[in-house]
Amino acid sequence: MDQYKGSDVDKYRSFMSGEGEKNTTWKYGAPPNFDVVNKLFEEGRTKIWPTGSLEEQVQNLVKTWEMEMFHKVNPQDFKAVDVTKLTYSVNGGKPLTRKDVVEIGGGYNMFLQTSIPEHLQLYNPNEETADSAKEIFTTTFPRGFALEVLEVYSGPPVIAYKFRHWAYMEGPFKGYQPTNEIVEMFGVSIVKLDEQFKIVKIEFFYDKGELLAGLIKGGRVAATGDSAINDQPSSKCPFS
Repeated sequence: MDQYKGSDVDKYRSFMSGEGEKNTTWKYGAPPNFDVVNKLFEEGRTKIWPTGSLEEQVQNLVKTWEMEMFHKVNPQDFKAVDVTKLTYSVNGGKPLTRKDVVEIGGGYNMFLQTSIPEHLQLYNPNEETADSAKEIFTTTFPRGFALEVLEVYSGPPVIAYKFRHWAYMEGPFKGYQPTNEIVEMFGVSIVKLDEQFKIVKIEFFYDKGELLAGLIKGGRVAATGDSAINDQPSSKCPFS
């Protein structure tokens, strides 16, 4: 897994620069800049893994996969995954191909798929596109949504690991006012790699309610001229 040691433009993410990326088509016209979320990561992480350790390599693999998923357009430009075999699943749901993920509106919508009735959903992935979902979450989390690997339970070719995602809610979310507090979620993932250490299958297990409960904590944004609306939820979150 030596290929997952970062690049000359980002120390945590590979396949962002160099000869191998000279013909890459980037979704926003150029390679992304992760300086802001990297700072959030370095200030808020709870683990600092030794250079070259399995834990560091797994963490970089996941960051690289996320970068390619959200920022590369053409399947032939993906180098952390084998797109001809790759499937994703969330909480034991139906395995999805990359084409399936594109059709449902990208990664944000994939991670927030739910079976609860639409009128109870805080975030309805069926109503959002890849672009609208990105706008929502980059507004809510202007410094990004940092990721760290907390533990690695098994090494390749089948990697099982525990992760933590966190951010600060510094912008509104779907009519709820910002709290400026940390919002975090924990989960477990199982990744299967091929002989070239490319991902061919990835499964995620986590409680979506853990994330969404933090986003409604501040209550709804008040209408112009009204006093602040305080409809804070009960401790039981209906969005898991």
